[in-house]
Amino acid sequence: MASKSKLPLLNREISWLHFNGRVLQEAADKSNPLLERMKFLGIFSNNRDEFFRVRVATLNRMVKFRNLPYDTPVNPRKVLKEIFEIVQVQEKEFMSVYEEIVGELKSHGIFIIDETQLNEAQGRFVKKYFQEQVRVGLFPIMISNLREISSLVDKSIYLAVKLGHSDKKLKDDFALIELPTRTVSRFLILPSEDENHYVILLDDVVRYCLSEVFSIFGYNTFSAYTVKITRDAELDFDSDVSKSFLEVVSDSLKQRKRGIPVRFVFDKAIPEDLLKLMQKRLEIGKNDPIRGGGRYHNFKDFMGFPNMGHKELQYSPLPPLKHKDLFENRSVLSIVKERDIMLNFPYQSFQYIIDLLREASIDPKVRSIKMTIYRAAKNSSVINALINAARNGKYVTVFMELQARFDEEANIYWTERLRDEGVKVIHGIPGFKVHSKLILIRRKENNKDFFYSLVGTGNFNEDTAKVYADLSLLTAKQDICQDVVNAFHMMEASLKPYKFEKLILSPFSMRNFFMKLLSKEIKNARAGKEAWAIIKLNSLVDETIVRKLYRASAAGVRIKLIIRGICVILPGVEGLSENIEGISIVDRFLEHARVLVFANGGKPLYYITSADWMVRNFDNRVEVACPVEEPELKKELQDMLDIELADNSKARIIAGRQANRYRNGGLPKKRSQLEFYNYLKSKVE
Repeated sequence: MASKSKLPLLNREISWLHFNGRVLQEAADKSNPLLERMKFLGIFSNNRDEFFRVRVATLNRMVKFRNLPYDTPVNPRKVLKEIFEIVQVQEKEFMSVYEEIVGELKSHGIFIIDETQLNEAQGRFVKKYFQEQVRVGLFPIMISNLREISSLVDKSIYLAVKLGHSDKKLKDDFALIELPTRTVSRFLILPSEDENHYVILLDDVVRYCLSEVFSIFGYNTFSAYTVKITRDAELDFDSDVSKSFLEVVSDSLKQRKRGIPVRFVFDKAIPEDLLKLMQKRLEIGKNDPIRGGGRYHNFKDFMGFPNMGHKELQYSPLPPLKHKDLFENRSVLSIVKERDIMLNFPYQSFQYIIDLLREASIDPKVRSIKMTIYRAAKNSSVINALINAARNGKYVTVFMELQARFDEEANIYWTERLRDEGVKVIHGIPGFKVHSKLILIRRKENNKDFFYSLVGTGNFNEDTAKVYADLSLLTAKQDICQDVVNAFHMMEASLKPYKFEKLILSPFSMRNFFMKLLSKEIKNARAGKEAWAIIKLNSLVDETIVRKLYRASAAGVRIKLIIRGICVILPGVEGLSENIEGISIVDRFLEHARVLVFANGGKPLYYITSADWMVRNFDNRVEVACPVEEPELKKELQDMLDIELADNSKARIIAGRQANRYRNGGLPKKRSQLEFYNYLKSKVE
């Protein structure tokens, strides 16, 4: 076994880029409907922006802080160099796929046109739209007045405009226009002609109408080029003890909008004088991360590319299925009291969670509801149900995590809404994030407290529950429920230790617990007993547990990994990990559930958890893992994992740097997400 400093690992940033490469593969996959491929381009672009805001920003900080106060196996300069090389290759692939999709859309009578291709009637339509919808949101800045780079807002698109006069009566000038994409769609559908459909981007609507903005100053020639800045998204907290945590996070959010730039991207057709002026005004040096790109940026908006009536260009609907044990007009609590229920989103409806909270809010025997919230939907029915419970006299407590990255502002808003309605809101624990997914309902039955619990793998968010594949376990087993009670007591007491019989919690015992289970598998393998593990996670990064997995493989434990995102482990390496196999599934839904199974000498143990195997999940977050004990539910979990392990359509083999090779298992073709949907469907037919 390699020494600790030489542990064979794939760099986590490079592994993440491989994951985003799988998203790009979905955009290139011609078996996917055309508009779904366009959507994957948007997902890829959005993922990459967040990667720069967080991971590249962190590496840049490491470079600037040259004398690190601790040993690190990562050479940030070397990693950044490799990142930019991979990003450059992926960008070329991205543009190639985009051009291919645009070409194929034409064969379906859908044309994406720019301002130079508008006919007279379309031009009138665009100008009318500009005057009525767009102009009110435009506030140009003359670049000569631009004082600092903080003037440009992260996540926004700008047009850098060159203003001139055909007879040179005026000296050229330059302006910046922020596109109002927060209030106006990025896409304008033009009137159809001869059954053909036409779309123009907001960028080109503004380009077409620049004279409407600037001609009053005497200019009559205009050209515009897209520019975009990406900023460091880490929050820097000050240490003012007089401020509440809410105030500290609010102030940090304001700083984020003016965070250090980590990337400046521009249309490579931009005139050199305009680019140099912008670099000077924005104080962008030759060593700063700048890149010339295409005509359009912020492709995340393409996740919302309009359909225009072509249903065949999108996935066929998969209506949420009914759960075989949950019935309309029957109490959810009464059913859960009889048996544990496992919900599978998005295959089954998230409405069951709303129904549970609604029932609890009006049930006269329910005394209190406690819940953790990490990310809520924009128009959250979950929040509304909790407000309704408070209005009905229930004691409602919400653990609202203010540091849910990119959702901080929304969570501050929900905090205020809940508090206005009398809900007790607690903002986590200093130094830790509450990432667990828990609901606790206390009901008075026979003059005693009786508890109902939900332990989940994903957020209580009805929007993401439509696309994130997650699990929720509903149970009235009082031993598990008492542990959930203690988990809430622990969080209210700032991580005061409690004894837990069934649940496994971070930051106390989770890593050690799973290490012990792996040790048991090693012992069983050496004794010639059945020894294996199936590990389904979003990310596998923690080096301590990776070392244990290598040792388990060397001892003969068969380990199967299903890791959607980052995976630093190197499967199938001779003398190290021959007994480890890994796949990643990227498909229609985002694989988000965390499921862990251990052979346990022929009596398998099953767990679901909110935690990935990363240092932050084990050491810096409040996470929960829960055993699944009902034989029927254990079989359902095993069947789900077996279906995923048999995927030969959307599964890629995890193999270090040789990543993203599709698993080719021959015929019949098996696409696990459709297979699992049909599996659950068969239970209710």
